[in-house]
Amino acid sequence: MSKPKVRRALVTGGSGDIGSAICRQLAADGCEVIVHANQRLERAQDVVAGIIAAGGQAHAVAFDVADAAASQAAIAAILEGGAVQVVVNNAGIHDDGPMAGMSETKWKRVIDVSLHGFFHVTQPLLLPMARTRWGRVVSVSSVAAVMGNRGQTNYAAAKAALHGATKSLAREMGSRGITCNVVAPGVVEGRMAEGAFSPEALKQLVPAARAGRPEEVAALVGFLCSDAAGYINGQVIGIDGGMS
Repeated sequence: MSKPKVRRALVTGGSGDIGSAICRQLAADGCEVIVHANQRLERAQDVVAGIIAAGGQAHAVAFDVADAAASQAAIAAILEGGAVQVVVNNAGIHDDGPMAGMSETKWKRVIDVSLHGFFHVTQPLLLPMARTRWGRVVSVSSVAAVMGNRGQTNYAAAKAALHGATKSLAREMGSRGITCNVVAPGVVEGRMAEGAFSPEALKQLVPAARAGRPEEVAALVGFLCSDAAGYINGQVIGIDGGMS
């Protein structure tokens, strides 16, 4: 009896704290993982090395998801190896500040990475994915997109736009065996949250009285990318300790 073909998974922002945990989860679940970084390819290569050491399959790529031409070339090269059946849009940046004093550059760059990056990466993968009659698109949003957050109008706008895009895409692709969902983390341990919240502030802000762990977000993403989650489609799922 022949082995089932290994599914290929692309994780944008795969070299960060949440992204690397997602990469490790998908590799443990049997995917061949393409770990994406923006510029720091060495970080993605470190994640790859860890996956391979654990017996998984992975390789690294680097390109700017906000750059249409660079994304197009990178995705074309990836597709030479076959269809990507799992895509996790995790790339995103913060550039916080009150909107009253926000520059147009600050507004657009945050939206370029999260929203335009979602299109640049996901759109060229859809038809090859559809031909396999199975696929998973998961986008990583934020509790800020659900509740709003002072100083993050740009970030909340970019991530909330993913919710509408995902719900629409779910309707377009559902009959092809492709599901499209969003996970919306709250405060999660790692470089982005480090030093931003004291233990006392976390207890006031989060009913669970602690920050989440990247592995907890990764476990949810891993489930949504599994066969078992085939009837979950077009959903925004919070993972925030009760914040929302």
